[in-house]
Parts: sequence; structure tokens; C-alpha cells
Amino acid sequence: MSNAERFLDGYLDAWATNDPDSVRALFAPNATYRSGARDLEPAFGVEEIVARWLEERDEPGTWSYSGAVELQTKTAAVIRGVTTYTQGQKSGIYENVWLVRFDEDGRASEFQDWWFQRS
Repeated sequence: MSNAERFLDGYLDAWATNDPDSVRALFAPNATYRSGARDLEPAFGVEEIVARWLEERDEPGTWSYSGAVELQTKTAAVIRGVTTYTQGQKSGIYENVWLVRFDEDGRASEFQDWWFQRS
């Protein structure tokens, strides 16, 4: 399994559970995390990423995701998907493009989510 495939599987698990250890396992100690294109100040470091993740978390059962790795190398990936939120303020369909860079251990060292609401 590639770094990108492992990251996508782990990300979806962490998203579904909001388990801090699952989130922590995805990212390198000094990783940066931007959850949107307008996120000018990234979360820096795995503990700040976990804190932001939990602050912005989506509750289980309120979303579904369909996506796949579009492009990948050993050190970077582009993952494209569609997220559908069925409840709350986010209700709607969103197009996502994730840009991910990996460290030598296969953990994300940089994550950027580019998204827009389709409907």
C-alpha cells in the first residue's frame, strides 16, 4: 500500500471516529495542516493539528465521502473526493482536493484541503 493510500484510509478512519490517536498517527511531529483555501494560518505540529481537528470535527453519521488518490509519488499525493454533509450548517455537497506531502516515515508533513461547495 502506498503512502497516499495509507493516508487516505487513515484519514477516513480518523474523520469517522475523531479519535485523537488516529489523527496523531497520520501526521509528522512538525507537520502543517490547512483545512481550507482561506486558512492562512496553518496548524503547526501534530498536537496543534489534533486540537484543531477536534475543534472543527464533524460528528459521525453527518457526512459521507467518496474519493481516491489521483496522483502520487513516494513523497506527495493529490487526493480528490466529494463530501456530502446531511445535517447542520455544512449541509450540502463539497468537492475536495487534498494536497499531501509525506516524510520519510510516510506520515503527512504538509496537508492542504482545497474545497468548494457544489450545492
